[in-house]
Amino acid sequence: MKIEQLYSLYTQSYLVDTDTRNIRKGSIFFALKGANFNGNKFAKEALNSGASYAVIDEKEYQNNSNTILVDNVLETLQKLAKYHREQLRIPIISLTGSNGKTTTKELINCVLSKKYKTTATTGNLNNHIGVPLTLLTIQPTTEIGIIEMGANHLNEINFLCHIVKPNFGLITNFGKAHLEGFGSIEGVIKAKSELYNFLKETKETAFINSDDTEQLKQSKNINSVIFNNSKIKFIEVNPFVKVQFQNTNIQSKLIGKYNFNNISAAIAIGNYFKVPLKDIKDAIENYEPTNNRSQIINKGSLKIILDAYNANPSSMKAALENFSLLKDSQKVVILGDMFELGETSTKEHQQIADYANSLNFDKLILIGKAFSTIIAKNALTYTCFEDFETSNKDLNLKNTSLLIKGSRGMALERVLNLF
Repeated sequence: MKIEQLYSLYTQSYLVDTDTRNIRKGSIFFALKGANFNGNKFAKEALNSGASYAVIDEKEYQNNSNTILVDNVLETLQKLAKYHREQLRIPIISLTGSNGKTTTKELINCVLSKKYKTTATTGNLNNHIGVPLTLLTIQPTTEIGIIEMGANHLNEINFLCHIVKPNFGLITNFGKAHLEGFGSIEGVIKAKSELYNFLKETKETAFINSDDTEQLKQSKNINSVIFNNSKIKFIEVNPFVKVQFQNTNIQSKLIGKYNFNNISAAIAIGNYFKVPLKDIKDAIENYEPTNNRSQIINKGSLKIILDAYNANPSSMKAALENFSLLKDSQKVVILGDMFELGETSTKEHQQIADYANSLNFDKLILIGKAFSTIIAKNALTYTCFEDFETSNKDLNLKNTSLLIKGSRGMALERVLNLF
């Protein structure tokens, strides 16, 4: 079946599903494969659950006219998303970066949705599967699309750009993330800048933080909208970030000065798209982080900063620095391993442990195989969460501020069960 024909079927509902547990009536089910699953086996179940069609790539599962056999289901999904994008006549903003992508995307969406019908990436569905799925959620009524793009190897951002064809781009920052795939910070910069390269080739526009000298360097000769501290001013963080724009104070519910740039980007983009200032202010002030991203949780006299969604050396250092600046009497830090650092893992974990020690917290706890192999003076070290849990079944941290941060695979939100 040609993509044009498949697209005609798609436009009957504008619904695409990949999980038989969440089939929507009238959708097209794409039988994706993974290391431990084969979606082809569930095509019949998807149709019985309400899907109008099932796209498969193994002939043995083709049992009726509503089962569409293709050479490769994933490639077909990507081609369908690309074709859909080519039919759209709306601006799409794409963003990538080492840290803060999802928070920035959420802020931008909150701001722009004050004036426009927006469609944005759900959660962090930002890879070669998530991006096409996000594009295919864009309905005819959508006025602006906001697409987050992630990568852990070179050429991934470039590949996604040719599907999304963004009119606008934003790189939050360049940091030490996914070093196992990128090899070095230089590799990170090269990979993320693939977004800039695409915008340059297509003569589209980038939003640039002028306080980031590397971004200024990488974005030369690109149509740019510059945002900086001369127009958006940092006021304070106590513990939430407060900024000022056009003589109006905006009090966010985001902790950490590192969120200033994320807020600034949302303000700049909202202002560019002529969202009224009062709506920009309202959107940012009412946005609350969720899903273990810099959440503040109060349990009696214990204040917990839960930042257990992800971690890399850059975000870890920023979180520790911010925590050290809080004016609290008793501070305890629990850190979990940072993943995907490759050969640099030992060095990066050692540097984070040394940095945390230099900030003189009242207690430093390190959890994970990587942290357990380094020299960590003045720290309690555990090889895994279970060892930590056994030794601390009833944590008593009254009148304390607690920072919890680690990579997603560490699932450090489990610490909350010990209180």
